[in-house]
Amino acid sequence: MGYLIKNGNIVSSEYTYKGDILIEGEKIVSIGKNLKASKETEIIDAQGKYVFPGGIDAHTHFELPFMGTVSSDDFLTGTKAAVFGGTTTIIDFIIPQKGKSLLEAFTAWKDKAKKAVADYGFHMAIVEYNDKIDKEIPKIVKEGVTSFKCFLAYKGSLQIDDAALICMLTTAGKYGALVSVHAENGDIISFLTKRFLDEKKTDPVFHYRAHPEIAEEEAVHRAISLANFAKQPMYIVHLSSAAGLQKIKEAHAKGAKVYAETCPQYLLLSSDLYSKPKFEGAKWVMSPPLRPKDNQDVLWDGINKGYIQIVATDHCPFNFKDQKEMGRGDFTKIPNGIAGVGDRINLLYTYGVSKGKISINKFVDVISTTPAKIFGLYPQKGCIMPGSDADIVIFDPKLKGVISAKKQMHNVDYSAYEGFKLKGMPTDVLLRGKFAVRNGKYVGEQGLGKYLPRGPSGKKF
Repeated sequence: MGYLIKNGNIVSSEYTYKGDILIEGEKIVSIGKNLKASKETEIIDAQGKYVFPGGIDAHTHFELPFMGTVSSDDFLTGTKAAVFGGTTTIIDFIIPQKGKSLLEAFTAWKDKAKKAVADYGFHMAIVEYNDKIDKEIPKIVKEGVTSFKCFLAYKGSLQIDDAALICMLTTAGKYGALVSVHAENGDIISFLTKRFLDEKKTDPVFHYRAHPEIAEEEAVHRAISLANFAKQPMYIVHLSSAAGLQKIKEAHAKGAKVYAETCPQYLLLSSDLYSKPKFEGAKWVMSPPLRPKDNQDVLWDGINKGYIQIVATDHCPFNFKDQKEMGRGDFTKIPNGIAGVGDRINLLYTYGVSKGKISINKFVDVISTTPAKIFGLYPQKGCIMPGSDADIVIFDPKLKGVISAKKQMHNVDYSAYEGFKLKGMPTDVLLRGKFAVRNGKYVGEQGLGKYLPRGPSGKKF
């Protein structure tokens, strides 16, 4: 049995047009006007709605052991929230333990992900560099993990030095893999953190003050410089500041191959939240932290002008009770991260497209098409074309809602976007030709998600 989606406004990264989409099995087989269906084909009327490719969130952390606890969404609850919000594919980060095999970590993450209800791929974090790691890189790439992440922050745990980053860039480049960095200067952060703790300044706001914009600005510049030295592209994850973006603009002007991602929190939330009383500011503790509001329009402009190619979430939730509260009296013990994988598409449409900050085509580009292109999934994912996976979102631009912890599917006890009003939400979501959301109701199957071995990454430009 197949489906014929009729009368929808089909949206790609370049065009919007009225048409029909014929789906058979897991694939899109035809696109056109006035397509005919067989008796076995169910007709779905999308009149007055947008139809666009399933979202791809290129930055999630499900079931992640971190800072003495584990992120509260596993691969079932996290991908269920993702799909309900229109995201049908996620790329999660494998974080291996120091001294352990990358391949062992890959196997462990694949096992955790078996319960996923969205399709999934992986990035591999590099938390140390030695001959053993170097020899494992081609084996990991052969498994379809074609992107790696290095940390310039988290001194003493995840942070690597410049020499290790140069080695990683060089080795990854040999095998068609892309290196990304968490771009904050860990030494600046470590220096300020010690100062604040010595001065008994322990409230959540001091996490923000220990992560100044110059720490991101310097690390972005350094990461790009080292990538240029190694003659390799660079991908900056979760860009948060105008200062960091300026370094990317300067690099583009010199012809450097630099990609950047930002997240809804940096477009919509501000550092004022850290000053909330009674420790409530801990809810928004993340790295990089939220910035002053005047950064937001600069980042939106960066999206429009192509300096920022992807909007992901860095989804890494922790409950306020018992998890975020671990940091009462010491901001360094507040687990870093918020939930967002289920809210990304609704927020970007409401506060981006509806407010005139980005076009509907740019919206589709940053949530789906460009992530697929950069991370080796295109044209299987990220587009509506014959032969592509039938990952389809039918989106009603008139549907209204309000974000609330009580209604969310994220497995966390608060929402970072509590009370945000929405105008425009998915009504139906198909994953490889099967309904995961139908008429606003979740109908997905546990384990429906499939592992996606990816092709070479970093090849969009």
